Amino acid sequence: MVYSLSMNKVILKAEDLDGYLSASDRDFIANMDRIYREVMSCCSILDTSQLEKERKKEEENLILLFNAMGSLMQEICGAENRLHVYSFKTPQESHPEASRVIAKLRDYRTGNEEFIYYIQRAYEMLFKLAYGGTTGSNKNYLIVKTPVNIPVQNFAVHKITNIDSKIGNTVMCVMLRGALLPSMIMSKEIQEYSSRGYVTPFALFKIRRDETRHEHDMEYILDLDRSYFNLEDLDGRDLIFADPMNATGGSLVTVVKYLLSEGIKPKSIQFFNAIAALKGALRVVRALENCHVYTLWMDPVLNEAAYILPGLGDAGDRINGKDTELPRNIIQLVADYGSNIARLYRAQLRQIEETVLNTQLKND
Repeated sequence: MVYSLSMNKVILKAEDLDGYLSASDRDFIANMDRIYREVMSCCSILDTSQLEKERKKEEENLILLFNAMGSLMQEICGAENRLHVYSFKTPQESHPEASRVIAKLRDYRTGNEEFIYYIQRAYEMLFKLAYGGTTGSNKNYLIVKTPVNIPVQNFAVHKITNIDSKIGNTVMCVMLRGALLPSMIMSKEIQEYSSRGYVTPFALFKIRRDETRHEHDMEYILDLDRSYFNLEDLDGRDLIFADPMNATGGSLVTVVKYLLSEGIKPKSIQFFNAIAALKGALRVVRALENCHVYTLWMDPVLNEAAYILPGLGDAGDRINGKDTELPRNIIQLVADYGSNIARLYRAQLRQIEETVLNTQLKND
């Protein structure tokens, strides 16, 4: 990793990321690439053929190939206890729900509002994957005042699993743009499951990939001047990163390695993705010892531009809409979410605003 004092930027190179992969990892990735080349051949025929018989044959081939890749990914993830893929970890009856959510997120016809709805669904499911399996006799009781006041004001009691010890020390770490809303959703879930309504602090990192490069020589650039966080607030905490797509793992590794270089020692690191590429997921758990990856769906490969295949396009643009002129800053993105999101996540937005303002005041 290169730290540039003059520009106040941290840069991680793809070759450094690949150095964390084992020989076995490389073999699995190469095998997946080989199978996916056959998938692309099927896709090409399906996209151009006008013959029903030919299309039917390629659809059958495509199903066989995806089943083969799924079995291979399940084998790989089964050997690594820090990779948690929803359909590999949950009962069979839960799998169709995940498939349907991912199918809607992938579909090019899914518009902005519907895409946000399914992102919310995805992160509710991911939260349950990470925390919903907690069992035991330790329970929390929620006493709720209802709208019914005849003949007297009514209250209801609801018993929930006590997970305060797992969520009460968390900080949401946002790798900006597409990760902002998923991070707010995760924070909201934590607030709802906390017995005291805990609202997570936020740390906001401005990181980008150099899109002029290819997957094999990509650079990941953390801009400290345009990030908003307090290092001391991250030490000894459970750090949660929620990014809808994990393609290469480079952004997360860059941020965490920077924090470690500054003497910050997180208690734990958790990475939540709607979709993760196999290579990116493996890079993350190989590079970061105390990190767990939770993903609703795992995709097999990356293309030369480091985009996930089959993927779902640019998740940031599909959540936030495309920038019409200059890239929007964090406050502009929040404003563009509109009143519905603002009302639903008002506690999270307040924390984000305080993070930005407090960091600016500290730096002035």
